[in-house]
Amino acid sequence: MGVMSVLIVNSWVSYKDLKKLLDLTDGNLASHITALEKLNYLEVKKQFIGKKPLTTYRVTKTGKKSFEQHIEGIEKLIQGSV
Repeated sequence: MGVMSVLIVNSWVSYKDLKKLLDLTDGNLASHITALEKLNYLEVKKQFIGKKPLTTYRVTKTGKKSFEQHIEGIEKLIQGSV
């Protein structure tokens, strides 16, 4: 949920920034990203800036729709109307 929250409000976010913002280990973040990628919830862009690799992510339409539905479900639970 943390990864999706960051991606929803930003266009492209780097791996390094996600790791820092969410305070996750490399392994933990990689597993979250892999799971979201399998669901087609995020798009990955790999490039080089000079000689350094840069991996960035953004949410897909599918991911955005699913996240919004998830938030709506949580809101209904909080309101006690499920």
